[in-house]
Amino acid sequence: MKRTENFLYLVAFLLLGACDGFYEFPEIENPEPSPGQVDFSKTIAIGSSVTAGVMDGALYNRSQQNSYAVILAEQLKEAGGGEFNLPDVDAEVGSYVLSPPGTTIGRLILRVDANSGSVIPSPIVPGNPLLPFDGNRAEINNFGVNGMNLAAALSPETGNINAPEHPLFNLHYARFASNPGTSTLVADAAAALADGGTFLIFWLGKNDVLPYALQGGANPALLPADETFEQLYNTALNTLLQANPDAKGVVANIPSLNSLPFFSTISWNALPLNQSLAGLANGAYTQYNQALNEVAQAGLITDTERNLRTITFQPGFNGFVMEDKTLTDLSASGIPSIRLSNANDKVALTLATVLGEPVGGNNSAIRGVTVPVEDQYVLLPSEQEILEEKINTFNGFIEAAVASQSDRLVLVDVKAFLDQVAAGTVNAGSVPLTNSIVPPNGGFSVDGVHTNARANAFLANYFIEAIEAKWGSTIPKVNPNAFMGNDLPR
Repeated sequence: MKRTENFLYLVAFLLLGACDGFYEFPEIENPEPSPGQVDFSKTIAIGSSVTAGVMDGALYNRSQQNSYAVILAEQLKEAGGGEFNLPDVDAEVGSYVLSPPGTTIGRLILRVDANSGSVIPSPIVPGNPLLPFDGNRAEINNFGVNGMNLAAALSPETGNINAPEHPLFNLHYARFASNPGTSTLVADAAAALADGGTFLIFWLGKNDVLPYALQGGANPALLPADETFEQLYNTALNTLLQANPDAKGVVANIPSLNSLPFFSTISWNALPLNQSLAGLANGAYTQYNQALNEVAQAGLITDTERNLRTITFQPGFNGFVMEDKTLTDLSASGIPSIRLSNANDKVALTLATVLGEPVGGNNSAIRGVTVPVEDQYVLLPSEQEILEEKINTFNGFIEAAVASQSDRLVLVDVKAFLDQVAAGTVNAGSVPLTNSIVPPNGGFSVDGVHTNARANAFLANYFIEAIEAKWGSTIPKVNPNAFMGNDLPR
């Protein structure tokens, strides 16, 4: 009974004749490289999952080697940059980052469901557990860590392997922390910058809003207060800048949730029902709809809210039954706070594998029909407004922090760039980059949150443009069409 938009993948493959995700285009002609007014000899990057190279819900060799930070650092070598060392994971399949530490569930792939024929994200089993980094921790250049928010980046508990139950503990940092339980991610990056570092890539802050969004706004505590974010952000950035007063750098801001296919791949009316099933489903809500009419007549809710809450299915594609905590509380009348999804809702990609499926093996308990879809799978309009306000406010703090160090820093407006991708105005050699997970043009990996290698090449070029405009550098750009998009379905 489930339906996603993923059948479009197969159409795209047939139309484009894609076989490996690459394109044939001539290399970009670049002028003679020059560092301009900045020194790239030792670049240090700090950030969260995109900086680390997470793709397909996991960190693995290919994803780590194709982060925007790695691609950018490689181009900076042409203008005097040095080596850019990573805390290698040495995993072909990788560790699925949304699972408990040490899990052997691998990265997500697109898989054709044998029963429905739909193409859905599915994890590889088994994967590789995330193991301690066995290289030289003093030579690391990339301090990107999956799941890293500002509070965690400044706390020693984030790397404390003796207290894995702590809410800030993060195995992705603990595996390469200079002194687990004592050091912090910001302090480690600052030490690397102080040890001959000359250029900084700073992209923290995104994970101070993203977890709230990914959990459907179900936990407001995941959003920091404005003053908390501003204080933590300035502390982290200033710690890096003070580590080497001569270093310069780029700072990226927080993208809009509207640019993430995690919230646009699954349609709000993704529930297909035939005539018989629609009739059966309607029968289950006869008493519920009658009760709504009674409370509306009693003046407990408006006619508008009654219409919103009324549940009626039709043959074809339908909205699904979902929780809505913003509705008037009618629990005293025995009426749950539920309604059908509509075009104003943003649906999480994770709903694809459970919508229309039995809950707990009970064939009469169908998620989205007789069992409401839980809050964590849908962003309500009010939650979207909260997120938009937070992102705009936080980006204002980021812009102010960069402006206060304008001689040393330049802002990279990633939000504007990904908005352009969502608008369909970004391309390379006439080949577009889209805000989807559909290969070959989709710029996001299968998890719908993290950019893939091809999009990271675009991002690297976008960073380069900001650097060149600020300091008169000349840095060769990459050809994004030489980088792979998502793998074809299996």
